[in-house]
Amino acid sequence: MTELTHIEAIALLLLTAAAVLSAARLLLGPTTADRLVAADTLNVIAIPALGWWAVAQGNPLYLDIALALAALGFVGIVALARTLEARGS
Repeated sequence: MTELTHIEAIALLLLTAAAVLSAARLLLGPTTADRLVAADTLNVIAIPALGWWAVAQGNPLYLDIALALAALGFVGIVALARTLEARGS
């Protein structure tokens, strides 16, 4: 693995901070909707993190994993949102 550039280090720091804040909202969220949004945000944060890891490792397999995670995350969040909406009605 090569040495991080300043921009990569800043991006990694921001991704980590966003993940920590989203995890806190996931654990402490007062409502189910808050937790649902936090889980979706963690999914969105994981996708560029996997992209960065693929570039850092020189392995394109991680890009396929990121694509699958994005597709499954979208389907999952839509299903959970519909369930939450049906429960609220």
